[in-house]
Amino acid sequence: MKLTALNSLKFCLVAALTLGSAGWLCADQTLDIDKGITVMGHTKPIPVSLSGFDGEVLSVLKFDLYVQGFSLTTPDAAQFLISGTDTGSVSATVTDTIARQPVLSRAYSGASLRRQAHFLANDIVSAIAHRPGIGLTKIAFKKEISLGHGEIYVSDFDGFNPQAVTHDDTIVAAPCWVPGRLALYYTSYYPGSPDIFFSSLSSGQRAIVAKYSGLNTAPAVSPDGSKLAMVLSRSGSPNIWVANADGTNPRQLTSTPEDSSPCWSPDGQWICFATKTKQYDRRMLAKVPATGGELQVIRTAGVSSPSEPDWSPDGKWIAFTRQAGKEFDICVVPADGSSDPFVLVPGEDPSWSANSRTLIFTRRAGGTYALSVLDVMTKQVKDIKRISGNDSQPAWAR
Repeated sequence: MKLTALNSLKFCLVAALTLGSAGWLCADQTLDIDKGITVMGHTKPIPVSLSGFDGEVLSVLKFDLYVQGFSLTTPDAAQFLISGTDTGSVSATVTDTIARQPVLSRAYSGASLRRQAHFLANDIVSAIAHRPGIGLTKIAFKKEISLGHGEIYVSDFDGFNPQAVTHDDTIVAAPCWVPGRLALYYTSYYPGSPDIFFSSLSSGQRAIVAKYSGLNTAPAVSPDGSKLAMVLSRSGSPNIWVANADGTNPRQLTSTPEDSSPCWSPDGQWICFATKTKQYDRRMLAKVPATGGELQVIRTAGVSSPSEPDWSPDGKWIAFTRQAGKEFDICVVPADGSSDPFVLVPGEDPSWSANSRTLIFTRRAGGTYALSVLDVMTKQVKDIKRISGNDSQPAWAR
C-alpha cells in the first residue's frame, strides 16, 4: 500500500527575517515563553491576530496555532500580528508589536493551500515560541466501523486525509509507529486470534510478528527501532515481553499480574507500563529495565487506577489515564517522581507528539469516541476531524 499523502513536497521559502536576541528577551519576559513546565495547564496562551486569510487556510491556521498554545484575538490585543494572502499560494508576515519589528516574512508554493498553511503554522511556532511545529505530523488510530469491528487508519494530525491501513473487518487495537519510518505495529484478530502485525505503509508489506497462544497485544517499538515490547499471556497471565523488531528472541521481563500498555523511555533503557502487584490489589504505573531487572513503582500519589502511560520524547514526563468510577482523565507526572501528577482534562489513551508538549487522546462524547488534541501548558483542546463512527487509541508518529 502506498500512501502518497505522506511524501515530502518541495517548497519555495523566501525572504525569511528573524528577530535579534535583544528583542526576544523582551518578548520572553512579557509572556514567559518556554520557561519550562512548572504547573501544567496554567500557562497563558500567546496572543496573536490573523488577517488576510480566508477559507481553508484560515481554518488550518486557527486550529494549528490554538492547539500549540496560541490564542486568537484582535490586533489591538495581540502581541504578534500575522497578516498575509492565500490567493493561489500562501504568504505571510509576522510582526512583534512589542519589539515593533517583523519576526517572519515568508512565501510558499508547490503544494495544496492546506499543506502550505500547515507549513506556515510550523514556521510561526518556530519563530515565536522557538520550538518545532506539529502541523505536518501524522497519527494512527483505531476506527470502529461496526460493533466490535474496526480498521487501523492513519491521517494528518488534525484528522484530515484519513487512509485505511487494514481492510480486515475484525477486532483491531493498539497501533504504534516505528520511529522515523512509515510503518506500524498493531493487534488484529485476523484471521481469528489476537496477534501482533507489522505493516509497512510505503511498500504494503504485512507480517505477523507475535502469534503465541493467548493474548498478543500492545506493541511498543524502542526508540532505535530494533526492539519490540508487547504484552503476551503465553506464560499464563498478561506480562511484558521484549523481542527483536521482527518478533524473534522474545524474553519475559515481568511476572506481575495484569500488565498492560508498555512504552519506552527515550533513551531505550526503561519500559514503563501499568500493572498490579501481588502485594497490593490496585493498579499502578511501574518501570522495568529493558534488559530485565527489578521493577520500580512510578509515583502517582493522589491518582486512582493509572493506566495507558506514554513517555514524552524529551524524557521528562509520563502522560497516562486515571480512572475514577466511570470517569477517565488525562494526567501527566514527572518521570523522575519530583512532584505529584497533574490532572488535565477528561479523556483516555494519551499519546505525545514529538514536541513533548502536545497530546492526542480519546474523548468520550455522548456515547461516541472522538480524538482530541491538547496543549498541556494551556489546557487548550480541540477535536480533530472525524469521518463517522468511533475513533480511539491514537498514536502520534515521531
